[in-house]
Amino acid sequence: MRIVKRAATAAALVFLGAGVATVTAQVNSTGNSSETYRQLNLFGDVFERVRAEYVESTTDEQLIESAINGMLTSLDPHSSYLNRKSFQDMQVQTRGEFGGLGIEVTMENGLIKVVSPIDETPAFRAGLQPGDLIIQLNGEAVMGLSLNEAVEKMRGPVGSDIKVTVRRGEAGEPFEVTLTRAVIKVQSVRYRTEGDIGYVRITSFNEQTQQGLEKAIASIQQQLGDKLKGYVLDLRNNPGGLLDQAVSVSDTFLEKGEIVSTRGRKAEEGTRYNAKPGDLAKGLPIVVLVNGGSASASEIVAGALQDHKRALVLGTQSFGKGSVQTIIPLPGHGAMRLTTARYYTPSGKSIQALGITPDIEVHPARVEETDQGLIRRRESDLRGALRNPDAPRPATTQPAPAPGASNAPAPGAAPGAAPGATPGAAPAPANGNAPAAPGAENGEGAPNQPPFDYQLARALDLLRGVALFQARAH
Repeated sequence: MRIVKRAATAAALVFLGAGVATVTAQVNSTGNSSETYRQLNLFGDVFERVRAEYVESTTDEQLIESAINGMLTSLDPHSSYLNRKSFQDMQVQTRGEFGGLGIEVTMENGLIKVVSPIDETPAFRAGLQPGDLIIQLNGEAVMGLSLNEAVEKMRGPVGSDIKVTVRRGEAGEPFEVTLTRAVIKVQSVRYRTEGDIGYVRITSFNEQTQQGLEKAIASIQQQLGDKLKGYVLDLRNNPGGLLDQAVSVSDTFLEKGEIVSTRGRKAEEGTRYNAKPGDLAKGLPIVVLVNGGSASASEIVAGALQDHKRALVLGTQSFGKGSVQTIIPLPGHGAMRLTTARYYTPSGKSIQALGITPDIEVHPARVEETDQGLIRRRESDLRGALRNPDAPRPATTQPAPAPGASNAPAPGAAPGAAPGATPGAAPAPANGNAPAAPGAENGEGAPNQPPFDYQLARALDLLRGVALFQARAH
């Protein structure tokens, strides 16, 4: 859940040679350079002592990467070091497309279960069906692999083949199919109609999101025509993503005004993002659904539509991640993710460690809470989280609960989101610490809809009530 910008160049270079700890640093002219070099020599001494005397042998790369990561993670929960593999995975996640088979999967009794093949993908064309069990990949048993390990094996270079052994039904005989990996696009936007209401769910903000949203709105308008009374925009458990996509999604429903602003360490580095004329929803009422798993880029959208009174926000307090991370590539290595700014809603409020307060608070039905049985963490619960200077001080007589804490089911997500590309910058990743929804080979989690979605039902009732009121007013 990370709002991230990617920087074009690194601001400083730290190089540690393979032999001794040689350090080249860019020292601020106003700082104490002799003290800085003394501290760097201390690092070199510790590095050499660990390298020589630790009980087990370690590589220089392991020690240096861990040291860099330790330095960054000590700053706040969202700064960290990304090695080559993590950086590549983040880029894949941000692009929203990769070489794969095109199936949403989950784990069941140690086997990979097909939730759904994606239309027009290798898995779809091969006839894989929901409920199929994948028992072998290239002749290797799936039993004993984790879901992530199995997903990694199914992904690969576009055009490469993989043999998949499938069992269909309880007593079905296993059969083998050979699939050729193709470019798979992550479906970050899902949609359907709920009677006379358009329902749009955004699961993350990647490079495919705005395109998917426009397609969803066009399809809903074509299906319902003049019967369409409004939209539900579901951002629950959405951990965030690219800033440019959050801005674009907000702009989709706004005619004018500020969407979000960012403010860094230096006042002159602040940036404001404004809406352009044009509302694809044509002024129809909107309800935005949020909960404690809605973070960062999700909170930008909810905050912008709420502040401009373009939508009613319904649900429970959002996560409260109001910081921006810049992804700085380190040539020949991976990248560093560094918190560089806070973002503010159009009204000038920072939601850091506070979150978006819904206009109408609606908790999930009790049966959903019982079924999930999880404790939700929020930004304010994280060790080292940035403080919000605008937050009220807790009473001295009794500790105050975390702002907006709710007993809604937790998505299991830790913090992080990513406001993405600024002009001239490459796109940056979205989900940092937040684990993805359960096991999707295409990056999506397997849908796990509760039997009755009480929050959605309230949103639909509210929209129909608003539409009825507007019709009578005219």
